[in-house]
Amino acid sequence: MAPAAAVAVLALGMGACATGSQPDQPAEGPSFEADAEMQGELSIMGFNPDADEIARTRTDIAIDAVEGADPNIIEGELDVQQFLSSIASGEAPDLIYANRNQLGTFASRNAILPLDSCLEAEGVEVGDFREPAIEQATFNDSLYGLPEFNQVQIIMANGDLLEQEGLTTDDVDGSDWEAVAAANEKLSRSEGGKLSVIGFDSKLPEFLPLWAKANGTDLISEDGRTAQLDDPKVVEALEFAVGIYEAQGGFGDVKAFRDSADFFGAGNQFASNTLGAMPMEQWYVNILNDVSPEAPMAFTTFKDQEGEPLSYATGSAWAIPAGGSNPAAACRFLASMTKTDTWLAAAEARASAREEEGKPFTGLFTGNREADEEIRSTYVDTSEALTGPWAEAVEASYTANENSFSQPATPADAEFEQAWMDGVNRVLTGEQTPEDSLAAAQEEAQAALDEAWAEWDDSEAGSEG
Repeated sequence: MAPAAAVAVLALGMGACATGSQPDQPAEGPSFEADAEMQGELSIMGFNPDADEIARTRTDIAIDAVEGADPNIIEGELDVQQFLSSIASGEAPDLIYANRNQLGTFASRNAILPLDSCLEAEGVEVGDFREPAIEQATFNDSLYGLPEFNQVQIIMANGDLLEQEGLTTDDVDGSDWEAVAAANEKLSRSEGGKLSVIGFDSKLPEFLPLWAKANGTDLISEDGRTAQLDDPKVVEALEFAVGIYEAQGGFGDVKAFRDSADFFGAGNQFASNTLGAMPMEQWYVNILNDVSPEAPMAFTTFKDQEGEPLSYATGSAWAIPAGGSNPAAACRFLASMTKTDTWLAAAEARASAREEEGKPFTGLFTGNREADEEIRSTYVDTSEALTGPWAEAVEASYTANENSFSQPATPADAEFEQAWMDGVNRVLTGEQTPEDSLAAAQEEAQAALDEAWAEWDDSEAGSEG
């Protein structure tokens, strides 16, 4: 069976939520050789090579690595339906840049290829990459995506507001929920019946996995087959995180005030003294340092209830579609984009750009552990430009990157996430209690998982027979 035919059911089978028709048997994958000659067009979907100097530097290196091939990059975020339609029509791209939480579904539908032989041919040491990132890109014991950036959270706070209330970052780092709740009430302000300062933002709905993990559990089992949304510890985590909003007038009031902020500008919540603290992805550190370097910031790691650093890792990855016409060039390109030397070149470009602007370089956070360590030791600014809270931010970010977790790949990635997000949103809007809403979400999520895994198990049984 031709690779395109092997996945021709995708457009009908996955639809918007990636469910439906049982996948066909996977075609025999291509062979990869270390000395493969590069030729032909290399079509790449979902990536912007000119996003910044980091993307441009790495893309130029990868293009050089596939000399002889002709890269054609379709810019912009990956359009899932466009991608699936291209496969079903026999016009698959050769390489995609996707979110890691999409890979389980793609893999289970034979939309992308295992990378094991590709990485072996290109000499990529998977052990150099962060385990949580690799786990999120692994399905059925095979790696389907090579991780790129790694996004993790740290606690960001307004140091002046904390000091005014006799608080420190220890009171808002998540290690003591009673302390967080108390700090939230002290920091929160209202004027004329309207919220004027958000005390603590627990960042729902998106950070429920972080709060649940901090409470000692996960939203899904390690093998990705069993939803755990109605686990009492998940319910307790949601109750706490929602309670933070209720103490400030409700999620609607907090969200409206949050959405009115100049989030990416000089009038952001920290610079305007209208936010006490929140967990947030580490990339926001550079935004704050760019637009409001004099803001009274304070940073620390988010912690679980045992006081240990914790972060919820998400991010991107490179994957090779089934049915692409140039898998050899795709393999070499993705290997080159994620090599330590390539990341170091990108870090040098970013550090030079920051130096010209008179601003500190605070590091890169990737799925490649070896690259991160070398970048930090070689390029991260340790001069007077990076002192005080900004130095704290760098330390917290690197610690968070070393203490992350992820959710496993499943054949129902999108449906599972939608179920728990809907469950949280029903509580935030006051439609249901945390216990009732998560019970409903559990049923929705488990039904989707059961159906998707049954299709996969049937396909595996068929291929073995």
